[in-house]
Amino acid sequence: MPAYNPLEESTEELVVEATHGYHLIVWNDEVNTFEWVIETLMEVCGHEHEQAEQCAWLIHNRGKYAVKNGSYEQLKPMCDAITDRGIGATIESAE
Repeated sequence: MPAYNPLEESTEELVVEATHGYHLIVWNDEVNTFEWVIETLMEVCGHEHEQAEQCAWLIHNRGKYAVKNGSYEQLKPMCDAITDRGIGATIESAE
């Protein structure tokens, strides 16, 4: 087994953080049901039911919530799929 090197671990974390510079924001509205938002988050973002439900409550209570983090290229198709379902979504820089 190779020796533990904390520098390798921290470098890997920095690379991951650098590639996850965007947030996929879902916006609250008075049109879509909790069930539809939960189903969408599960199908589009790959959330488990409990995670999608928690996100739906946060969206409802805060007006918006970052449901996924990643690169712009990763999030753009998800954002498009969510808006295609009639739910407001945007991509914002994490900076």
